[in-house]
Amino acid sequence: MKRLLILATLIPAPALAAFDRPIPQPQTDVAEFWFFVGSVALILALVAVQMLVSRR
Repeated sequence: MKRLLILATLIPAPALAAFDRPIPQPQTDVAEFWFFVGSVALILALVAVQMLVSRR
């Protein structure tokens, strides 16, 4: 059991040492456009649900 504990603590060390944090990429105009389209669609869907629920 002690060997397993030692292996479990030593094996991840080299993998963590080689890890580089990802650098976020700037948002493109296309991504902003599709986010806007998705946001408008979500708002329209919420309005439609509100209208359907308020009729009852």
